[in-house]
Amino acid sequence: MPSYPYVLLSAAVSLDGYLDDTTPERLLLSSPADFDRVDEVRASVDAILIGAGTIRADNPRLLVNSAERRAARVAAGKPEYPLKVTVSASGELDEAANFWHTGGDKIVYTTEKGAERLRREPVAADVVALGPELDWRALLAHLREVRGVERLMVEGGGTIHTQLMTQGLADELQLVLAPLFVGDPEAPRLFGPGGYQGGRLRLLESRPIEDVVLMRYAPTAPGTGTLPSAADRHWLALACELAERCPPSETAFSVGAVVVAADGTELARGYSREGGDPVVHAEEAALAKIADGDPRLASATVYSSLEPCTHRSSRPVPCARLILRAGASRVVTAWREPDTFVAGADGSGMLAAQGVDVLVLPEYEERAKAPNAHLLP
Repeated sequence: MPSYPYVLLSAAVSLDGYLDDTTPERLLLSSPADFDRVDEVRASVDAILIGAGTIRADNPRLLVNSAERRAARVAAGKPEYPLKVTVSASGELDEAANFWHTGGDKIVYTTEKGAERLRREPVAADVVALGPELDWRALLAHLREVRGVERLMVEGGGTIHTQLMTQGLADELQLVLAPLFVGDPEAPRLFGPGGYQGGRLRLLESRPIEDVVLMRYAPTAPGTGTLPSAADRHWLALACELAERCPPSETAFSVGAVVVAADGTELARGYSREGGDPVVHAEEAALAKIADGDPRLASATVYSSLEPCTHRSSRPVPCARLILRAGASRVVTAWREPDTFVAGADGSGMLAAQGVDVLVLPEYEERAKAPNAHLLP
C-alpha cells in the first residue's frame, strides 16, 4: 500500500464562500497578520502545490518570505524553500511565469499528452507524467516515496481543493473567513459540486487574526472499500494510541480498536485488558459497547492496531468472528499478526473471504508494535 504525505488545504474565502471576484486584480481576503501566518505554514512544509489555473490567474511566486524562517529551514537540514508543485493535464504552462523563476526546486505533474507538450515547450521544472489521466493517489505517492515529501500544503485553486476533498485525500483544511461579500455567481468558489464523503468535519482550532477568522478542520468519515482516506489514518493512529494504554502482559498483545460509522461518528473504542479484564481483546471491548442491531454497524469501519485474531484460548469467539457477527463492512489495521502466540494467523484473510473490505496501512506498523516490543524477537 503506497504512503502519502500529510495534505493540508489552505484557503481564504469571503463570507459567501468565494475565493476571488471577477475583476482583473486579485481580491485580497487575508489580513497582514494572516499573510504572515501563511508564510509560517509554508516554512513548515516540504512542498507547496497550486494548480496551473492559479499560475495563469495570479502569477504567484509562492515563496517563504521571512529570511529568518528560510534560515531556520537551512539550519534544520532542509532546502531554503519548499518544493513547488503544480498540476496540469494539458501541459499548457507559461514559461515566463514567476512560479518557475523564484524559489527552489519545481515539479509538474501531468498526463502523457501534457508531457509531450512540455517536451516541445519546456518549463524550468521536473516533469512527471502520471498516465493518460491525472491520478491524485499516484501523484501523492510519488511525492512521498520519490521526493520525500511528508507535509504538503495545497493553496488552490478550487478545483484542486474539491478533488482532494471528494477523494478523501485531505488531512486538514485551514480556512480563513474574511468579513466581506463577493456576491458574483461567476466568481470562483472554494468548493464545487462533487461526491463528498459524508459526515461533519472535526474542528481542530478556531481563532481570530485581526479582522479574519482562522478555522482548522479535519475530515472524520472513513474511506470506502480498500482505498485509504485521510480520516482512516486519523482513526488508525487513535487505535495505536489506545494500544499504549493497555496493562502490560507477557502472554498477550497490547492492541487498540475504534469503531467508526460511515458519517465519521465514533461508535466505540476499546483496548486489550481494559477495565481490569485480563483477557478481553480490543475489538471485543469496543464492540461490546455498541447495542446489538445498531444499524450503523452495517457500514461501519473497525480500526485495530493489530489485525483481528482468528484463534484464542481465553474466549470461545475470536475477534474476527465478532466483527463478522456485528456486521461491520470494513476493517483497517496497521500490523499483521505475527506467529508469537498463534502460527499462521490470518484474520485479514478470514474477513476478506466473508466479504469484508480489509485495508492494511503499514506506515503505522512500528507504532502498533511499540507497546509490544517485549514480545517480539
